[in-house]
Amino acid sequence: MSNNRKAAIIGGGVIGGGWAARFLLSGWNVSVFDPDPEAPRKVAEVLANARAALPALADVPMPPEGVLTFEDNIHDAVEGSEYIQESVSERLDLKHRVYAQIQQSAPHVPMGSSTSGFKPSQLQENAANPASIFVAHPFNPVYLLPLAEVVPSEKNDAGAIEKAKEILREIGMFPLHVRKEIDAHIADRFLEAVWREALWLVKDGVATTEEIDEAIRMGFGLRWGQMGLFETYRIAGGEAGMKHFLDQFGPCLSWPWTRLMDVPEYNDELVDLIAGQSDAQSGMHSIRELERIRDRNLIGFMRVLKDSNWGAGKVLLEHDARRRTTASDPTPETAQPMVLAHMQVLPGWIDYNGHMTESRYLFASSETCDAFLRHIGAGIDYVSAGHSYYTAESHIMHAGEAKLGDRLTGSVQVLSADEKRLHLFIRIERDGALVASIEQMLLHVDMKAGKACPAKPEVLERLMPIVEAHKALDRPATAGRHVGERRR
Repeated sequence: MSNNRKAAIIGGGVIGGGWAARFLLSGWNVSVFDPDPEAPRKVAEVLANARAALPALADVPMPPEGVLTFEDNIHDAVEGSEYIQESVSERLDLKHRVYAQIQQSAPHVPMGSSTSGFKPSQLQENAANPASIFVAHPFNPVYLLPLAEVVPSEKNDAGAIEKAKEILREIGMFPLHVRKEIDAHIADRFLEAVWREALWLVKDGVATTEEIDEAIRMGFGLRWGQMGLFETYRIAGGEAGMKHFLDQFGPCLSWPWTRLMDVPEYNDELVDLIAGQSDAQSGMHSIRELERIRDRNLIGFMRVLKDSNWGAGKVLLEHDARRRTTASDPTPETAQPMVLAHMQVLPGWIDYNGHMTESRYLFASSETCDAFLRHIGAGIDYVSAGHSYYTAESHIMHAGEAKLGDRLTGSVQVLSADEKRLHLFIRIERDGALVASIEQMLLHVDMKAGKACPAKPEVLERLMPIVEAHKALDRPATAGRHVGERRR
């Protein structure tokens, strides 16, 4: 992803600030327009939270952060942009005025709206170019949650919508294409139903705001977070599946289990009741504290989902893979170490001293070694066919310290190799300074037989030219040393 790409964010509130942070941390330059004089402060606070949270979801380093600017007018904000996201207040007349100004300068740039309820056909009314306007409805915090409901109308070009969806994927979002426009799209219709029922439960004295939140976060909220509604209920049906569930619970549809169609009067009394209970429940925390608590919880939850390649975690894995495939090629096979890995010290990598923990130095070495093995044709497909390189011995030496946020590179120098053995010297560096070195001896193994064997000819054809080129390199001074042994 190039730092020359620009996104324009119109509206710098909670949602607009989240969009700005998502694009910036994905390497895009971002221009924000918001007439609120407090917008720069508000966006800066959201961005600070995003910087602390989003990298914790990645297993590859974040791209260099883009450049953030605040413009005094819409024309300057959208000029030269590749994508525009509108996040102004939920007033249709205001949105129409904003679109008219945007399309005076950028009539053909795809423009997503963060609207929670308006249909794209409503947004497109009287627009100079309705085909470029569509719904891209996210969820807070935008910089962490991947969902963006993409809702076009009949006036939108299918190819342009696909291009917009690809942009959203590039910044780690999950564009859910809503095939038929409807008020409030998909997700907010569910939220509105739950919200209305919760209002009745509070009003009728059945439950407090805290008790309702406990019911969600201790039970079905966790289930919904990784399986959604129908898949959760399919499991609830046991071995007989969804049909059994429907047979068992279908009659409940006629029972008084919900007041969904009967909305309580929304008056000051109800507002005061709910606001007072919410203050008692959470008022000891500031909003920023609650945001950071929320972010830590979401990170932990989503990391578990990532380990399982499930739900939102699957999106994170695919985004990591996408960024890996766009990484630069390693150093050519010349007389210099091959730079094969680019990493960033993430929050989960540091110990109680604030330094990169020892296990992560070995992880960095493993990432570098694995990249080298893929380069010579001994990657996952080679392993699946029954052969692999096993580490027989490794020796790590610490030459410096790495801290949170540091960007590291991993390089390989081949000390020697033959048909069965591979002797590597791996350097982990920060800004050209050595942080650690790992000397590693690997054996080529027939995995089924469980013993060493010669590598396949196609691997040796890739490996041996590197070995020959690296013979011209100076042997590292620490190569071959034992623990505590002085340099000779």
